[in-house]
Parts: sequence; C-alpha cells; structure tokens
Amino acid sequence: QVQLVESGGGLVQSGGTLRLSCAASGSIVSIDSMGWYRQAPGKQRELVAQSTDGSTNYADSVKGRFTISRDNAKNTVYLQMTSLKPDDTAVYYCNAAGVRLAIFGIRRDYWGQGTQVTVSS
Repeated sequence: QVQLVESGGGLVQSGGTLRLSCAASGSIVSIDSMGWYRQAPGKQRELVAQSTDGSTNYADSVKGRFTISRDNAKNTVYLQMTSLKPDDTAVYYCNAAGVRLAIFGIRRDYWGQGTQVTVSS
C-alpha cells in the first residue's frame, strides 16, 4: 500500500510564499514521475508542475514563480511557490505516477488527499 502525505498549504497574502511537501510511503521500488496538480472551485484539475527523470515541466501560469524539486531517496516532492496570486487559490494534489512495489511489478498511480492553498488579495 502506498500513501502520499502532503503538507504546507495554508492562507497567504498576494505576493507571498508557500512551500508544499509530499512524501510517498510504502514498499516503493521506483517512481517514474512526481508532480502537483490543483483544482479550483468549479474548475477541472490541472497540472501545475511535474518532475520526471530529472526533467521538469510547468503550467504556463506558474512558470517563473513555482519551482518543483524532488528527493528520490526520500520519495518526496516539493513545490516552492512564490509571488502567489489570488488565482493560485485551489486544492493542491500530489501525484506519484508509475509507482512500482516490485522490480518487475506493474506501475500504478497514486494521489494525495489534497492541501488547501488560499491567496488573499
């Protein structure tokens, strides 16, 4: 069984900074990709940032403001968010894709429970 535990959300003023963390626990052999998605009220869940094999990609709306980093030894991913805007308000979900629990095991995807980020104007 794999669990993703997120932390670091909260309320911040516009222009402020937050750092999200997500740790994957369980008998994990490898994880292909870890990333962050977000979902605002009335909107679809969207990709914010993703880290795969050392490469990263970002939504256009967060480029230059958010930075994703990953500690493979700890199966942990971070999202440093700066210059936050009210439009960044959403529930942020951690995703671990292509998780293997055995060397030749099948890959599965997992989601965290979500953490609320609220940016006030």
